[in-house]
Amino acid sequence: MSIIIGLDIGGSTTKIIGLEHGKLLGTTLVRASDPVASAFGAFGKFTNENKIDLKSIERVMVTGVGSTYLAGDLLNIETVRTPEFQAIGLGGLYVSGLEKAIVVSMGTGTAFISADKNQVEHIIGSGVGGGTMLGLSNRMTNVRDFKMFTELAENGDLSHIDLTIGDISSREIPGLSSDTTASNFGKVTDTATTSDIALGIVNLVFQSVGTAAVLSARLKNINQIVFTGNLTLVSQGKRVLGAFSNLYGVDIIVPDHAEFATAIGAALCDPNNLA
Repeated sequence: MSIIIGLDIGGSTTKIIGLEHGKLLGTTLVRASDPVASAFGAFGKFTNENKIDLKSIERVMVTGVGSTYLAGDLLNIETVRTPEFQAIGLGGLYVSGLEKAIVVSMGTGTAFISADKNQVEHIIGSGVGGGTMLGLSNRMTNVRDFKMFTELAENGDLSHIDLTIGDISSREIPGLSSDTTASNFGKVTDTATTSDIALGIVNLVFQSVGTAAVLSARLKNINQIVFTGNLTLVSQGKRVLGAFSNLYGVDIIVPDHAEFATAIGAALCDPNNLA
């Protein structure tokens, strides 16, 4: 018995991972509207795909808003509830390989965490996140499906949506390039396409989150910012974060397995020392 399972149960998705002596065995994601069904479905799929005998599982560590709906132990295996902020911090450090960082978890909303090996601290949260992105898309482009939305945004042109520094100033402003956003959706033209609008929504969400992340990093005097969560899969968003890295001189990292970071962090939590 040496495998520890980490479960991150969200509102619409559940992520599950396995750790054996600190080594990642695999990852699985399932989508379901019911958190209990999602948790059991993820557990069954993960153990089947990775050929894991239930007897080899030492314990299950669960976190996320959906974990509150789970009662008792999962399949008679010791099941421990872990604080989500602690799981976010530890998971962000694990997937990035850093000793200290600001960890940003982008899900339905966004959490900003300061983490090192000795302490995990919740700095602030934001209601801007994936829910914002899909809600605005639903109203403005009539698209609610995540995959369809990101494909739509791939062909967008921000010059039809956002007002830039170059649009409002004839002279260069020190520290700001001419293509720096002055106002999100400040220049929506009549010819703007649904793709343009979709990209504008991505830019709005990621710039809002990126700004709060930079402020958090400056508050804690930490130069490394690790982005985790499902929204790290949005390629257009990664480009926005890359521009922020250059603009503000911070080290922004979107590591492999970023969407599974919180599940990994749950598995890493010490059940005898939970905050």
